[in-house]
Amino acid sequence: MKVVLASNNKGKLAELTVMFQDLPLEWVTQGSLGIGEAEEPFHTFIENALAKARHASANSGLAALADDAGLCVDAFGGEPGVQTAFYATRFGYAKSDDNNVKALLEQMQGVENRRAALVSTLVAVRHPMDPEPLIAVGRVVGEITKEPKGSNGFGFDPVMWIPAFAKTFAELDVEVKNQNSHRGLASKRMKQLMQESWLNAKA
Repeated sequence: MKVVLASNNKGKLAELTVMFQDLPLEWVTQGSLGIGEAEEPFHTFIENALAKARHASANSGLAALADDAGLCVDAFGGEPGVQTAFYATRFGYAKSDDNNVKALLEQMQGVENRRAALVSTLVAVRHPMDPEPLIAVGRVVGEITKEPKGSNGFGFDPVMWIPAFAKTFAELDVEVKNQNSHRGLASKRMKQLMQESWLNAKA
């Protein structure tokens, strides 16, 4: 069974490829098929992930897996949430991971409540109109540091301090991070769902 990874984000694709490599599925990226990014007009991770999965499936004729993830900061009422990738642009910076981190640290100057969650919502569909999309959510709670630490990972990993490890995600070994990150937790659940609903299903 061939499945499209519905993302053009290199960091995300690298993580998902590793996380799902043990399933008996053939993975292809939407970029390799000439499929562009989907519209993401919604306000929740699950709606946007579903939109991305349907878009990739419709344009490829294949099953698709999409991830919508972001940072939810308690002090900001859960923002930036689904707008995480474009966070820096709200403050006059160009869109980039480094600028997102810079903007976040600037906005959190003087903020005592630094609690935040990284959330990943994975959605898989067999075809664009699949009435039973598979949905898996991973959520990790930590605190935003006052300066970046570590060189692994991407996105907000350098400023997401995880109490269980007393380190940021960017300070962890890649294998450890993939096992314990929001995307890692969501992937574990999604693999279970794929085994139960797709791979073990009998015609």
